[in-house]
Amino acid sequence: MSSKSDYKVYVQTGDKKFAGTDANIAVVFHCNDGNSTDEMWLDNIFIDDFERGRRDEFPVSGRQLESVDIIELWRDEKGILDDWFLDVIEVKCESSQSTFVFPFFRWIKPHYRYRIRHLDTSLPHEDDFKDQRTMELEDKCSVYQLRVKIPGMPIQVKQIPDDEQFSFDYKWNIATRKIKMIAQSKIINLVSGTWESLSHLKNVYTSEILKEPASTTRWSNDIFFGLQRTANMNHSVINLCTKIPENLAVTEDTLRPFLEGWTLQQVFDSNRLFIVDYKILEGLPCKNDNYMVCAPLALFFLNGEQHLVPIAIQLKQKPAEDNPVFLPTDPLWTWMMAKMWFNNADASYHQSLTHLGFTHLLMEGVVVVTHRNISQSHPLFKLLAPHYLYLIAINTRGLELLVSEGGWVDKTMNIGIKGMFELIRRGINVWRMDQHGTLPEDLKARGMLNSKVLPCYHFRSDALPLYWAINTYVKKYVNLYYDTPDKITGDWEIQNWASELVKPREEGGCGILGVPGNGKIENQDQLIIILTSIIYTCSVAHAATNFPQYDEYAFPPNYPASLGGKPPTDKTPLEEKDILKALPDKPTTLDVMVVTKILSDKGTKSLGDFEVQYIFDPPARKIVQEFREELKEISKQVKEKNKTRNPPYEWLDPEVVPNSISI
Repeated sequence: MSSKSDYKVYVQTGDKKFAGTDANIAVVFHCNDGNSTDEMWLDNIFIDDFERGRRDEFPVSGRQLESVDIIELWRDEKGILDDWFLDVIEVKCESSQSTFVFPFFRWIKPHYRYRIRHLDTSLPHEDDFKDQRTMELEDKCSVYQLRVKIPGMPIQVKQIPDDEQFSFDYKWNIATRKIKMIAQSKIINLVSGTWESLSHLKNVYTSEILKEPASTTRWSNDIFFGLQRTANMNHSVINLCTKIPENLAVTEDTLRPFLEGWTLQQVFDSNRLFIVDYKILEGLPCKNDNYMVCAPLALFFLNGEQHLVPIAIQLKQKPAEDNPVFLPTDPLWTWMMAKMWFNNADASYHQSLTHLGFTHLLMEGVVVVTHRNISQSHPLFKLLAPHYLYLIAINTRGLELLVSEGGWVDKTMNIGIKGMFELIRRGINVWRMDQHGTLPEDLKARGMLNSKVLPCYHFRSDALPLYWAINTYVKKYVNLYYDTPDKITGDWEIQNWASELVKPREEGGCGILGVPGNGKIENQDQLIIILTSIIYTCSVAHAATNFPQYDEYAFPPNYPASLGGKPPTDKTPLEEKDILKALPDKPTTLDVMVVTKILSDKGTKSLGDFEVQYIFDPPARKIVQEFREELKEISKQVKEKNKTRNPPYEWLDPEVVPNSISI
């Protein structure tokens, strides 16, 4: 036997509930040349090792190895709390000063001898420990089970796994934060009653906690109403209009006063007319018979000052005597009321689809399918995992508190959960990954890809560079591990994953439409589109639709999720009192203010700055660093653009965009 040599072993215990252990831990080091150490026990006398979230150092002696290529590790069941979640072990050879890293990121079963390679990054056919890999995936399948909880809705996890629970309450305890925020804000005059005047409503925002939202001073402005289509939460429903729909009761004579001397054909030819059509809302049920939601159409014109302004709003799909087209020349409060009912429909679509359906719920199924099919030793698991942080946990908590019978949605939205769930059912049967989940294709389908079309489209301006940065990052990463298509077609984990992504929901799959390859990935390009779509949706798409919520919703006339009464059926002049009568009462307004404030607060790290670093392979880490550098440059560009934007569009500065759907 060769002489013994000292090693230093650094052990990082995970930061999860009950992650620390009192068990005894043993290791054996193996070298690729066949040599190994004897078993070595990791223990510092009189110190409580392996506590949650702590990094411990253990000096050990063992046979001198040329390199530590594999670590073998196991534990017993000693102690009161023997469960253990291990993040990472680093082994430093004192003789050579070389360090070897072993990412675990798993719960360590008692008496099972785990064998992990240095850097732990391998495609399934390359893994030396296939039995261990298979066992762990089988365990994941038993824990991450799929279930359609509400008929017709996206598939979700059957029961939240312990690993997906929040390890601490922090800001995600929405109920507790809500009570605390109301108390701290000292807003005690919102206990009951309705609003006396709009100025009375504006006077509510006196707290540092519930500040005056930006919309209070500009809500009635047509320019700001146009910006709500291009630079706010519901950013992807506007389309280039190339002809007037047959069911929109306008003529060229109707529109002429608003076209600044242009003929309608000239407006079409110069790409200056745009449309938002909410046909998908037609016939949507509401929470009860006292409420309704419109299914409006609206035309927007890009004027000579490069502002997008509304020029026609029809609140229902079918032209009729009691369904007039409202125009900017109509009586002031009547025009405002038409815009409010349009925004009520817009808010219904925003919360149901743009926000909950197309980010939170669709991606929950993707997260579950990833855990079920892709080993955590797989390089693509390591790529995706940072973008899944807390998603299942926030969905579980949010659905229990906000989107449940009698919850926040039922209290604050006309449609309630009945209408919301029906709208999600309609939407997920239309949403396609290769269009709606692939930003350039979505923009192209809506006639909005060309930057010369609607220059004030801030969402497009800021989202596209981020999409392409993510795409470049993914492309480099995929090409690092898949240099030939046969490596993809032969990767059974990725193929099983793709199959379950497209498998119909009624058969236990995600049922996502438009997944490139339709369940069988044949080349790098298809895989790159899928991975880019997932990372983009979990980060950029969610940030754009989530974080502006307080500024939009907290002043009800600006973006009313709830409106009482009926929409106007003629152009009779209305008054301020009619607006006030339609607005939600004081308690409902407070509920909207508080919850949208909580939802608008960022809680996790910025895109590229991962809470957990899963990637240790040096070439892959270089790719991550290049991604971070590109994000820094994009951040500078966004800040520069915002110097001349009024108001600035801050939501897609990479410093503001989190890695995951964590709130």
